[in-house]
Amino acid sequence: MTAGHPTLLVCDDEEGIRGMLEEYFSKRGYAVVVATNTDEMRAALAERKIDLVLLDIRMPGEDGLSALRSLRVSDRTPVVMLTAADESVDRIIGLEMGADDYVGKPVDLRELEARIKAVLRRGVAAASDSGTDAPRKSIAFAGFTLDLEAARLTDAEGKEIELTAMEFRLLKLLAENRKRVLNRDQILEQAHDRPWDPFDRSIDIRISRLRRKIESNPQKPEIIRTVRGIGYVFDPDGD
Repeated sequence: MTAGHPTLLVCDDEEGIRGMLEEYFSKRGYAVVVATNTDEMRAALAERKIDLVLLDIRMPGEDGLSALRSLRVSDRTPVVMLTAADESVDRIIGLEMGADDYVGKPVDLRELEARIKAVLRRGVAAASDSGTDAPRKSIAFAGFTLDLEAARLTDAEGKEIELTAMEFRLLKLLAENRKRVLNRDQILEQAHDRPWDPFDRSIDIRISRLRRKIESNPQKPEIIRTVRGIGYVFDPDGD
């Protein structure tokens, strides 16, 4: 990302929404690329470096969820989903597929900008600092190695386990607080840069995604355990 000048890709079939977002973010120093459908979105991603995608879920033809699914096969560009205010199921599915955040329509532009800044900050924090000669810091657990500087998770055979930026931040937070119970408020504020909302299921969804990647039996987790009524604890030693 060019310092201070991130490039946003807005993919929405509504001309009014595209124009509003382009005008708002352009005035705030962002470079804005617009796409009316997912084919144009893919073409834009292939042509230039995009720092973050704003992707509408409900579009004619291929919808945003289908596009996100195919995008996540090979592309880790951060994605913030635009969802209808009452479509909580779409939000949950989007997070399951690897979306970095979501904002409901009608869009509050200041909230959207804050969410975008938070996602971009997480991406920068998770990026590898290849210019340093300092020794890498890592956390080993249950046969896995979490490289804190390269933002990489590898298994016992050295195979990399794909993590989104938010999944990395969440696993890093849990691993650095080994055996300490963290409530959802602490996790949201420290890993997701947002206050706790009793109706926000994003933490539970990302915990579920992490469990599928590191637990031998995600239905009976032993590394990231639920502490009923409180939150979660990272305890790979099973104490």
